[in-house]
Amino acid sequence: MNLIASSHFDSHLTSAREVATTLLSSRAPGFSLPQPFYNDAQTFSLDMKEIFEKEWLFAGMTCEIPAKGNFITVDIGDNPVIIVRGAENRIHAFHNVCRHRGSRLCLEEKGKVAKLVCGYHQWTYELDGRLLFAGSDMGEDFDLASYGLKPVSVETAGGFIFINLGDEPPVIDELLETLEHYLEPHQMNNVKVAAQSSIVEQANWKLVIENNRECYHCNGAHPELLNSLQEFDDSDDPRATPAYKALVARKQAEWDSENIPWQLQRFGKRNRLTRTPLQEGTVSMTMDGKQGCKKLMGRFTNPDMGSLRILNLPNSWSHILGDHAVVFRVLPLGPQKTVVTTKWLVHKDAVEGVDYDPEQLRKVWDATNAQDRHLAEQNQRGINSKAYQPGPYSKTFEFGVIDFVDWYSERMLHHLGASTR
Repeated sequence: MNLIASSHFDSHLTSAREVATTLLSSRAPGFSLPQPFYNDAQTFSLDMKEIFEKEWLFAGMTCEIPAKGNFITVDIGDNPVIIVRGAENRIHAFHNVCRHRGSRLCLEEKGKVAKLVCGYHQWTYELDGRLLFAGSDMGEDFDLASYGLKPVSVETAGGFIFINLGDEPPVIDELLETLEHYLEPHQMNNVKVAAQSSIVEQANWKLVIENNRECYHCNGAHPELLNSLQEFDDSDDPRATPAYKALVARKQAEWDSENIPWQLQRFGKRNRLTRTPLQEGTVSMTMDGKQGCKKLMGRFTNPDMGSLRILNLPNSWSHILGDHAVVFRVLPLGPQKTVVTTKWLVHKDAVEGVDYDPEQLRKVWDATNAQDRHLAEQNQRGINSKAYQPGPYSKTFEFGVIDFVDWYSERMLHHLGASTR
């Protein structure tokens, strides 16, 4: 980008910051966001800069890089990142950018290497990011130590990998400790990816998250999912019926007897964990509600462990069951384009074709993801209309959406340097 183009872009971004600050500061609580937050290119650039480059993001699972040299890559907008397991079992994250002329180092989604080598001019890096080789043509005064890979903050807990591209990431130690505690029974260091899908939705990333944060639409859209999933969001759901409350009490007593954490935990509006029962008579999120994997996760002897639901804004939610887990990652591709990646995890010793059938394991969420894509895309088309104006959320059915939109507004205003209500 030349100086003139850069100046033009910066001026547009400055204008977008001012507009965003004004709109968010004056928005009506309990209503959806003004139109630019769902379809405008400059506002999308703000989302990437102020949210996705500064907040903790779910990137992948530690089981995907089980041994030294295993790596995965993920693109956060224009920022490619590599996550690699190095010596002493340590996990590192770096900008996937060679310090020579900026080429991407690792081009595949995953793999295993002895060293990180740029395919352009063969600059070679250790797994901890140190530059080892740059060729003799760089001159005698060239300092290898000055050109290591640029690090990305990374944290792991309960098998989850989180990254933060910001210069001063917020401390999340309490969340990490809670994840470790709640996922201990599932022993997520002993799982593997049994199946994976990525679908591109022609919708803004916030619409994808909003759709996930409520089950107001479930009865009319997700028959496969409701074979096993209770539509109530957690044990404190204001819609909960007496029958559901009785089921919750019974299951919580069972989980207590087996030392299985279930209590609802919130970390502001950004993170929540809770274990909730599935439909009576079902033990897993499969088409018939029966086990999807014969070999149970972790230390379980009983498959009826309900669903440990985990939310990590801005880009992830998960269902961790007794026999398998389903984790979701949302990454924006453009103002009206989002990729949703789903991974199904089973015990690492489970044998495909014997203990589980990947096609059967993924049927419920394949159907649900396709249905949600349709809903989000139709939502986007309506929002693009000149007739759109922010509409009211239901406090009873859409409290999760209200929390998300409030969290987004508060974090955006914070990063823009504006005060919040």
